[in-house]
Amino acid sequence: MNETGPGPGITVAAADAAPPAARLPRRRGVELALIVLAVLLSVCGYCNVGLAVDGAVPRGAAGYGAGLGVLALLAHAAVRLRAPYADPLLLPIGVLLNGLGLVLIYRLDLETPGDAAAPTQLVWSTLGVGLFTVVVLLLRDHRVLQRYAYVSVAAALVLLTLPILFPAVNGARIWLRIAGFSIQPGEFAKVLLAVFFAAYLAANRGALAYAGRRVWRLQVPTGRVLGPIVAVWLVSVGVLVLERDLGTSLLFFGLFVVLLYVATGRTGWIAVGLVLAALGAVAVGWLEPHVHSRVEDWLHPFASIEAGRGPNQLAQSLFAFAAGGVTGTGLGLGHSVLIGFAGKSDFILATAGEELGFLGLTALFLLYGLLVERGLRAGLVVRDPFGRLLAVGLSSLVALQVFVIAGGVTGLIPLTGMAMPFLAQGGSSVVTNWAIVALLIRISHAARVQGAPAPEPRP
Repeated sequence: MNETGPGPGITVAAADAAPPAARLPRRRGVELALIVLAVLLSVCGYCNVGLAVDGAVPRGAAGYGAGLGVLALLAHAAVRLRAPYADPLLLPIGVLLNGLGLVLIYRLDLETPGDAAAPTQLVWSTLGVGLFTVVVLLLRDHRVLQRYAYVSVAAALVLLTLPILFPAVNGARIWLRIAGFSIQPGEFAKVLLAVFFAAYLAANRGALAYAGRRVWRLQVPTGRVLGPIVAVWLVSVGVLVLERDLGTSLLFFGLFVVLLYVATGRTGWIAVGLVLAALGAVAVGWLEPHVHSRVEDWLHPFASIEAGRGPNQLAQSLFAFAAGGVTGTGLGLGHSVLIGFAGKSDFILATAGEELGFLGLTALFLLYGLLVERGLRAGLVVRDPFGRLLAVGLSSLVALQVFVIAGGVTGLIPLTGMAMPFLAQGGSSVVTNWAIVALLIRISHAARVQGAPAPEPRP
């Protein structure tokens, strides 16, 4: 078997079925115990909301717990069957974050009875777990994806371009709305672009690292090698700028720079990326009215109050975090619904900050950090370059998205209008994030199998 994919004489099924040379602990019992704990914590949160708001346990608590538990057990069964050596923390973290997201959305639904989003989000979560199960069961070897690098980038560009044909929503063209049904194609495109970037950089990592000329202590590859991937990135970002989806533009730029650094080992790419990101942010912030207004809100979050127009969304978000303090007001006892229409999506972290407090937010960020760390760990251990870059790319997507969203709602950076992974309302987002967890599980399984020590020779 070669380094970049299954050889011509070896089937993918055989590569998946081959057990490790030495007996490894599967740790599926640990995973199951953590899944049960994640479901119980989510159900406790659901009941706590009902007790705080209505003084009684919600009628649907049993159904909610049963539904989330069945989904989690189906996902666990798929992992136990096809990826028995996978990391035991990835799936429970996904279940807990998804469950807490449903609790927070349900809590906000009680304040907006005409806009109940929790049932719809549960349907999308079911679809996400279904996609997770399909990926784990059918993708026997993650290296197969390397064969479809150019198919992935073509599909990603089509998905990114389609929203241009539809009307803008809240100032951005990022949605496809047909007969009351809406999806956000950019969420799916980010995974496809991660596959393409990983495949292309894995195939050309030598030329990228050592060919070309040195410019200011940075080894710049030849245009023939670097040109195609830069062209794909420029087209992707250009389309997103036209659609005013600058959050996803920043996400793709960060993914491109991180994978280029990992593939070449040249730290200069990080410096170049930061400079280009700063220049692009300044230019777009001044030239694009929609973005300029967000920059102004970021610089002067209380200007609307001083002008007598009342607090804007960012100001309400900051008030919610301040009201939460260290321990929070308690689930169901906050007032983050005052944020408005984006309270269940962009600003759902403000609800967590107000009702769970600084300690609850810290726990959430630790969960995201642990998810990213386990993905990066799989990338460090797996032997093939494509798997390494894909694991790093997918983990970086989660890390960058959490940073961009958390930074926006806390006033650290301007708002970008993205969904918090697993936590926020958004079907496309939750389905895509379940696909990311599934791919990381496949890679972590392969990493442990490949890294198993050889058995001792028999006497």
